[in-house]
Amino acid sequence: MRWGKLFDDLEGQLEQELEAEDVDLRAEEERLRLGRLGLRDRLLALQRSGAGDGSVALLVAGTRLAVRPVSIGKDWLSGDVIDGSARRAQCVVPLTSIGGVLLDREQIRASLVALPEEDGSRLSARLGLAFVLRDLCRRRRAVELVTASGTIAGTIDRVGRDHLDLAQHSLDAARRESAVTHYRVLPFTELQYLRLV
Repeated sequence: MRWGKLFDDLEGQLEQELEAEDVDLRAEEERLRLGRLGLRDRLLALQRSGAGDGSVALLVAGTRLAVRPVSIGKDWLSGDVIDGSARRAQCVVPLTSIGGVLLDREQIRASLVALPEEDGSRLSARLGLAFVLRDLCRRRRAVELVTASGTIAGTIDRVGRDHLDLAQHSLDAARRESAVTHYRVLPFTELQYLRLV
């Protein structure tokens, strides 16, 4: 009878140790997963969750920019600007210009959820900022570029590997040679975000 009790105790201790080891292993795997998360991954998880009203407050160029993300590319985010105005504006924000993201408790949890591995079928995940800017150039869309030195308006004429050419003109005038005040070559590193008008 004593041997049976001893073996039961040993079996219980072994089960507890195995369970504790399993809990520790799962915790370590979660720490490793979180350590591999990038800002893009967190924003993508947040967008897919639809937490809250779907909007995110970004700190860009020293100001708060409320955006409802629509697409998230390799190194950019596009979405609808939420500024309370009747005018519906869209923006493109390079991920490198994001100085912070303000989230509530629900959004923090949603941003940490593991996403299924992307199979490469999502085209936007492979497209870089230059591709998006080339598309805007091709469409001849009037834009406002927010840079470290201020806001400039006009139409993108050309897009290089790491810069763009902007024909500066008033937003209420079409891009005509007579309306262009001057041209600016802007490195992507200076671009804080772009607003479509």
